[in-house]
Amino acid sequence: MPSVYIKTYGCQMNERDSEAVAAQLVARGYTLAPSENVADVILLNTCSVRDMAEQKAINKMENVAAESRRRRPGIVLGFMGCMAQSRGRELIDKLPDVDLVIGTQKFHRAADYLDDLLAGRRDKVVDVESEPGSEATIREHLFPFTPALSPSEGERVTEGPVTGHREATRTAGDRPAAQVSAFVSVMQGCNQYCTFCIVPYTRGEERSRSIPDIVAECRELVSRGVKEITLLGQIVTSYGRREMAVRDGKSPFVQLLEAVSEIEGLERIRFTSPHPKGYGDDLVEAYARLPELCESAHLPAQSGSDRILKRMHRGYTRDRFVGIVGKLRRVNRQMGITTDIIVGFPGETEADFEETLSLVRETGFDNAFVFKYSPRHGTPAAAMPDPVPPGIIDERHGRLLDLVNEIGKEKYRRAVGGRVQILVEGPSRKNPARLEGRTRTNRIVVFEGAARHRGQLLEVRVTHAGAFTLYGEPAFLNDA
Repeated sequence: MPSVYIKTYGCQMNERDSEAVAAQLVARGYTLAPSENVADVILLNTCSVRDMAEQKAINKMENVAAESRRRRPGIVLGFMGCMAQSRGRELIDKLPDVDLVIGTQKFHRAADYLDDLLAGRRDKVVDVESEPGSEATIREHLFPFTPALSPSEGERVTEGPVTGHREATRTAGDRPAAQVSAFVSVMQGCNQYCTFCIVPYTRGEERSRSIPDIVAECRELVSRGVKEITLLGQIVTSYGRREMAVRDGKSPFVQLLEAVSEIEGLERIRFTSPHPKGYGDDLVEAYARLPELCESAHLPAQSGSDRILKRMHRGYTRDRFVGIVGKLRRVNRQMGITTDIIVGFPGETEADFEETLSLVRETGFDNAFVFKYSPRHGTPAAAMPDPVPPGIIDERHGRLLDLVNEIGKEKYRRAVGGRVQILVEGPSRKNPARLEGRTRTNRIVVFEGAARHRGQLLEVRVTHAGAFTLYGEPAFLNDA
């Protein structure tokens, strides 16, 4: 049967989508190629959040086409995901060697289209049109790919949720492939319409799965050895707000967290990506009473200036954001808090940027993902006046990174000498001879260990700290 190689760019949602497509193809009889050099089909699952992500995917496809077509004329090349959704036929016009462009709501047709292309029944396929938001379509899009391949059963196909395909669908540098943790998609789409973001246009409006469906998938994953589940959504804290009622003062998302936390054998729950507007008191309080919910929160601030936040259509003020951080740290002073920040949004003045710097100092984030503003075609921000010159963006980006690194370095230094609990995920990405795991606050810890430690909850004594990485040794060695 034909072999497929999938390379993934972008967020965890894209990673989950790649796993789902891989499972669908394996169920159809395809095999997963270990590299692009031996694959009959090469698919790039793309991201449109920033121009750099799009350019990486386009450049990669140009290189793949030049090499692969020369050696294997019959190879099928395709784009999936957000860039495919937003650009459509333009991608084939730009890159004639591309055979397939499939949008975010058409992943369930991937196997059919590849069958047709490989059999010569079609020359090219472009399918990015949105579908009606019927319940059947929503379910098909969110959880369409069963039966799936079990990671422990080689090429034998079994019933169950998507798992076991991560090694074949990753981009270099991502988290190590390990079945001790898994992503579970709980919703798709976004209704926020931040002025800089293309996601509502590529993923559509919010659609949520039911709590019983999500719990069933999580329970099946736990039965296969998964100990940590990350719930995924474009704005995951908006889960169910159009379909479900608030009960006993608890939002649908908190109701979901409660239901998942009751699964026997599940040790840890995480979620991403939330929106600060979704952090009501019920969610903050959930950190205090649900032991499975890790004390880790990724809160995208985007800016520290109220004027810029309003232009971004973020829906909160700086004071509101700082108040949420304070509430979380009152629940647990060890709460790990990270953020996203955009530098150089149209109209950003030096005074606005100084407000962002002061927000970072005031909140003391554990880490921050700092991005240079990238105009996305069709978004309101792309047409805003007063663009910030690239040279100024670069300078501000560097200053903010220096501050983030300074604060993070001190926070990690203070962890040295203490003990932390980690879930051991597998070999370290930088040194496969070592193992790595994550603390409940989402810090990476690298240590000397054995294969038997993989999948274990292990107490580790931190011996030293690097750049956003801790190093340690199993605590029982220190106690011996």
